[in-house]
Amino acid sequence: MELYEAIGQEALLGILSHLFFIAITFYALQAFMIEKLFKKNRVFQIQLIYILLSITIGSAVSNFFLQISNWSGKLPYLF
Repeated sequence: MELYEAIGQEALLGILSHLFFIAITFYALQAFMIEKLFKKNRVFQIQLIYILLSITIGSAVSNFFLQISNWSGKLPYLF
C-alpha cells in the first residue's frame, strides 16, 4: 500500500505545483500591457492569450521545479 500512497502523493504535489505556478504566472502577466498588441474591442482574445500564456509558462516552471526535486532525490544513489 505504501507504493500507491507515494504515487498519489506525487500526483497531488504535481497538480498543486502546476496550479500554484499557473496562478503566479497569471498574476505576473497582469503587469504587462499586452492589450496594446491587439486590435481594439478584442477583449475575449486578450483574456484567452493571458490564460494560455499563464498555462504555458506556469507549467514549464512547475515542471522545472518538479524535475529538480525528483533529480535531487536520486542524488544519493550516485555515491
